[in-house]
Amino acid sequence: MKANIKAVTLAIFAALSISACNEQNEKSESQLVAVESKQGAANQETTSEAKPEATADKKETTGSKLVSIIEGDHRSEQNKARNEYRHPAETIKFFGIRPGMTVVEVSPGGGWYTEILAPWLGKEGKLYAAHFDPNSEVEYYQNSLKGFKDKLAANPELYSNVELTVFDPKSTNPIAPANSADVVVTFRNVHNWMRGGREEALNAFKLMHDAVRPGGMLGVVEHRLATRLEQDEQASSGYMHEKFVIDLAEEAGFKLLERSQINANPKDTTDHPKGVWTLPPSLRLGEENKEQYLEIGESDRMTLKFVKPAAQ
Repeated sequence: MKANIKAVTLAIFAALSISACNEQNEKSESQLVAVESKQGAANQETTSEAKPEATADKKETTGSKLVSIIEGDHRSEQNKARNEYRHPAETIKFFGIRPGMTVVEVSPGGGWYTEILAPWLGKEGKLYAAHFDPNSEVEYYQNSLKGFKDKLAANPELYSNVELTVFDPKSTNPIAPANSADVVVTFRNVHNWMRGGREEALNAFKLMHDAVRPGGMLGVVEHRLATRLEQDEQASSGYMHEKFVIDLAEEAGFKLLERSQINANPKDTTDHPKGVWTLPPSLRLGEENKEQYLEIGESDRMTLKFVKPAAQ
């Protein structure tokens, strides 16, 4: 009889433990805007013994797929060489980007991240590439947009889920359908928006806020200025104070969820003669102190994850 009571007690304790874990997992998945449907509690309980191994196998398979994309033949050796500094696998994981999601990439430039994001999202996913205005008279904008279009056209199967839209920080035109994106991302672009001053940069964040759905995420990577240094009004060095970027995002309606040091570089003093472009890959000073700058590597970068509150 005592043995039966003990067994029942243990069974109840196990069931309560499983229930608590499931509740915690569901909360975590909600925060990360999971795109996979949750199974019922009964199904979770009946498969509780096999679930940890299955989950581990799934994560390993998923991680391997992302790595294979990052190392894929569709990427140039020059682009792959920058993985060392840009940490794409870790960054994508931190931002919570998963296959099947709808993502907006703002100012994709030559498509360094596009060539990873598009195949990662897969045919069930969608990638809006918010690029320069095709009607712009700025030659650099025209050349950059053409290069990006040529990349997409060269591999239509790989980029079949990519839709080009227009991003202009001076405009109020939407960069994607309102409240449509699970995640909006931008990589090392905020300083460019500062050329028009703080209000223009703020408008860019408002455009991103409009595009992401309530509960969705904004991921920002930007060159980080040391706090001991002053940031000018146009962030002309290419570096920005982390707090300044956070303030912009929060004023636009986002809430800071988490920071990461994935893309940090403690060797970078951030006070170089030609700003961030002193460092590789630009090396604006040519041969002058080249070995010193190569030793530093690419810039120190903030990596920030924001959420659009679900109440909005």
